[in-house]
Amino acid sequence: MSVTWDDADAPPPRRFGPGDWLRVAVRGLTLLALVFGGLLLLLVVRLIERPLCGLHRPVTPFITVGVCKGALWLIGLPLHVTGTPMHGQGAVVANHSSWLDIFVLNASKRIYFVSKSEVASWPGIGWLARSTGTVFVVRDPRRATEQTQMFQDRLLAGHKLLFFPEGTSTDGLRVLPFKPTLFQAFLAPELRDVLQVQPATVIYHAPQGTDARFYGWWGDMDFASHLLSTLAAPRQGRVEVIYHAPLSVADFTDRKALAAAAETAVRGAHVLAAID
Repeated sequence: MSVTWDDADAPPPRRFGPGDWLRVAVRGLTLLALVFGGLLLLLVVRLIERPLCGLHRPVTPFITVGVCKGALWLIGLPLHVTGTPMHGQGAVVANHSSWLDIFVLNASKRIYFVSKSEVASWPGIGWLARSTGTVFVVRDPRRATEQTQMFQDRLLAGHKLLFFPEGTSTDGLRVLPFKPTLFQAFLAPELRDVLQVQPATVIYHAPQGTDARFYGWWGDMDFASHLLSTLAAPRQGRVEVIYHAPLSVADFTDRKALAAAAETAVRGAHVLAAID
């Protein structure tokens, strides 16, 4: 992420009753047990997987997928996936609404996130991100060559890297312009003829009777309050992930054209969902 997107008309904080706190406790404790239990299993398996397979991860991504599917089930948020996740070498780009995207997108496809380097030092979250193979981007032009090589190594190893070209999360009701910077790595001579980029649209539907931006996380909203509000909801809404036709990198002359094509696909599905 970079500059945080903001909206002055943020919804007011929710007041919790006894039933809300009970749901928070039950869902929160079971979610915590699932996530860190799954992480422990992943680390144990990785001890065997890493010396045998190196950069390749034939087993541990399935653990991440299972944990994230279980997390959505515990929260009570139904996930509906349409389209076909691509096979072969490539990356995935999606719009970004909130921290829930991590669970939603991991539950629908075996992927590895690309994130800003600061996330690696966040308590708890940074540990989870490192353990699940997140690629951390350092915003330093002097390290551009090094990071491009890291992207290439991971992509050529068959890892599906997923990043959010908007550069920040939103209220979930819009798609911001895609920044073309990270698309440049896909145009490297070693990659452009073999790589595809698959756009994916994530659409949240708020619980009935709540603000349409219920699942959005933006501006100065803190993580703890948003998490508590999500866990406390008596009834959840739902979330859709739409996988669009992959874009062959070789068909594009530069990063701006590739970014624009991906944005068009993601934005088009998001607009249609709003109309429906």
